[in-house]
Amino acid sequence: MSKYTVALTLLCVLCISLGQILFKKAAAAFTEPITWYALVSNGWLIGSFALYGLTTLGWVWVLKHVPLHLAYPFMGLAFLIVPTLAWLLLGEPLHWRTFAGGC
Repeated sequence: MSKYTVALTLLCVLCISLGQILFKKAAAAFTEPITWYALVSNGWLIGSFALYGLTTLGWVWVLKHVPLHLAYPFMGLAFLIVPTLAWLLLGEPLHWRTFAGGC
């Protein structure tokens, strides 16, 4: 893999991880029963869909240029990045078991 494809692959993993944080923020924004209007007016949800859409296009590009057996293991990093971002951005607890399970 070239440096460029490694960088784009890592960017995809980071964006997928950030998308999970946005989905969590979207879920927290629903204070009443979820209605169609609540879905389409939730900025966190719209942002997470947009990020996931763009990231999916990037991931398709990666898969076009990199064999799956090389690209897919990078997705495992999300198991470490998501809890770290949740700790940093949402104040969620972070335990050593999280990293032990992610390794």
